[in-house]
Amino acid sequence: MGRFTRTLGPMVTIAGALAIWFVVMVTVAATASPRQNGAAGKEPAGAQAAQTAAPASGFVGEETCLTCHEDMKKGYHGSPHARTQDPRSPAAAKGCESCHGPGQAHVEAGGDKTKIKQFTVATPSEASEACTSCHNRSGHIEWDGGKHSSRNMSCLTCHSVHTPKSERAQLKTETQQETCKQCHQREVNKVHRSQHMPVREGKMECTTCHNPHGSQNVKMLREGNSIVEACASCHAEKRGPFLWEHAVGRENCVTCHDPHGSNNDRMLVAKPPMLCQRCHIHARHPATIYDATAVGNKSNRVVGRSCVNCHSQVHGSNHPTAGKFFVR
Repeated sequence: MGRFTRTLGPMVTIAGALAIWFVVMVTVAATASPRQNGAAGKEPAGAQAAQTAAPASGFVGEETCLTCHEDMKKGYHGSPHARTQDPRSPAAAKGCESCHGPGQAHVEAGGDKTKIKQFTVATPSEASEACTSCHNRSGHIEWDGGKHSSRNMSCLTCHSVHTPKSERAQLKTETQQETCKQCHQREVNKVHRSQHMPVREGKMECTTCHNPHGSQNVKMLREGNSIVEACASCHAEKRGPFLWEHAVGRENCVTCHDPHGSNNDRMLVAKPPMLCQRCHIHARHPATIYDATAVGNKSNRVVGRSCVNCHSQVHGSNHPTAGKFFVR
């Protein structure tokens, strides 16, 4: 009897556990079935409602716009604005009406131009506001408050959405240099001097150094917070720090160099030694060296690289003794 009781005990326990598990599973299934059936019944209705929903009030669609403005189709459809895969492009939203606003009133009024947003008569701030609603990242983030914006320019001063002439950036001119030259003629003309930035060869562009959409640096420079930092982003060997630093180089590179171009070697603003003598007029060497004696003796201060013949490390030196005079 005792052996039978010991055998029956575990079987009763297992049977009880199975009964409890069965009751729980039945309860869960009974609870989940109505939810699943309800969801299954509502999903087709929601999908059908989304498919049959009426267009947003006031919008007529791009096809309606192009029935009259066919001439605008070519420039628009061949540009990044027509990329439907990009969720930030007008084509992925409401097409023409993404920028020009709802066109229903314009259509019903027989093409009344006052019933639609026209960028040809919009103020610079209104035009830029429409563009920066999408172009508000990366290089465009500094537009508001930038120098071009503060001078009452708009995006449409340089860019054209429907009739661009450039291969990139939808500029109104064929090249970026031509666009900048409309205002910055003096700087662009310097590029044609004998010593110049490699812009006219196509190796660089104005926007290599400058960001026309705004910058935290001076002169709308892309890199750093000063002219020196911007120049050192490419000319790293001139960055320093040096044991012996040339003060003028540490303060501003354009004191000696013209970054756009010059007829002097290394784009210097003046020919040495006169360039150096603008500051060094009482330092060992006489201030006037273009005299008969100096030229007759073929002084190394007036031939070759002039002062730099000896002071070769003019940007800075790490030599413990001779570096004080930037000769090593």
